[in-house]
Amino acid sequence: MSTATGGSARRIRRSVDLRRKLAWVAILYFAEGMPFGVVKDVLPVYFRVHDVDLTDIGLTALLGLPWTLKVLWSPLVDRFGRRKDWISGCLAGLAVLCAAIPLFEPGDLTLGLWITLIAMTCVSATQDIAIDAYAIGLVSDGEEGDANGVRVSAYRVALIVAGGGLLLLRGWLGWAGIFWCAAGIFLMLALVARATPEIEIDGGGGNSGWATALRGWLAGPGRRGRSGVVALFAFVLIYKLGDAAMAPMVKPFWVDRGLSVEEIGMVSTTLGVGATIAGALVGGWLTDRWGIFHSLWVLGLAQAMSNLGYAAVAWFDPTAPIAWQTAVSSATWATALVEPARLAIYAASLLESFTGGLGTAAFLAFLMHVCEKRHAAVQYALLSAVFAFSRDVAGAASGWATTRLGYDAYFLMTFAFAFPGLALVPLLKPWIRDGRDSPR
Repeated sequence: MSTATGGSARRIRRSVDLRRKLAWVAILYFAEGMPFGVVKDVLPVYFRVHDVDLTDIGLTALLGLPWTLKVLWSPLVDRFGRRKDWISGCLAGLAVLCAAIPLFEPGDLTLGLWITLIAMTCVSATQDIAIDAYAIGLVSDGEEGDANGVRVSAYRVALIVAGGGLLLLRGWLGWAGIFWCAAGIFLMLALVARATPEIEIDGGGGNSGWATALRGWLAGPGRRGRSGVVALFAFVLIYKLGDAAMAPMVKPFWVDRGLSVEEIGMVSTTLGVGATIAGALVGGWLTDRWGIFHSLWVLGLAQAMSNLGYAAVAWFDPTAPIAWQTAVSSATWATALVEPARLAIYAASLLESFTGGLGTAAFLAFLMHVCEKRHAAVQYALLSAVFAFSRDVAGAASGWATTRLGYDAYFLMTFAFAFPGLALVPLLKPWIRDGRDSPR
């Protein structure tokens, strides 16, 4: 066989191998997104329809704590068993817990229902630890970009299925039926997860001690000691701060500009998810082509620039669009679709969603890249907890700041929030080993 023929055969094998990996990444991150969609999209509607008090519904936000605190029990996934067993076991547990929700009276948040829901999010968070660790072990260096493009896309599709899809079935299946339908999906995913390919590092993290390994990871050769660790965690904390600070105020901005719930659902949510998926796929491809270092710069800057779109729309304060209900019930609907005020908000929304996908693909590729395969459960959970902290804090303060500054000034400020994270990118060089210092 000639050298050229051998090289071509190797490229074909690598391409086939990558496609198999990406298929598993898609399945696993669809499984990861499903429970989040049930908790965040289905449960609030379920409770409100059954006249649960708004204060009690607000308290259900505490159900998300396990997703932030999962780093506390992440060493268990590294120490005991295979990651694929953790994944399938958690999915089976989610099926049982989800099926149990309709057994409780929905109009009264009893202790039994609270325990069921908290158990569900704890199991979901444990599944996240195992899936993230498994994906890091499955994907080779240089494949993180494509993997994270697929990852973000599959996760977003799961949110559409778990949120909008299940709610659309309520008229046919009833509330109990949609929870049992979700349970059936979890059970099927548990069976599929049993077939995930073996990876060498499964179960290999326990003997060497996760705490010792964590210290070695943070202070390892070439990492510049403590300064490198500080740069890493500061970057993870603030890289997506601009996005995190603006996101909670986007939907209220639409409402205050007179746009309807139907428009928000169709454009900002449904089409927005599509734009995010497209951005994630493009961002993953660009990250693999350019390398992680340059992608963090370029895609992060694009992510920040999109905030200016919303700032501009708010600054010019165009006349509120024609009310959607009025437009649909009259001959003005065609005019409403093309009026500048409405199109400007649509454009700002889709641009923000697309560039958010770009930046997320590069960011998640970096997080996967810096984690060691053997101890990825602990390391990735730690980094994601740091990121979640800044996201939650920025979101909590967004309403207070917008009330005092106005939408235009606040959106402009979120653009400025992105630059400290970009300024830290040069300090991340020691953590990146993809060997690409410039775009190809």
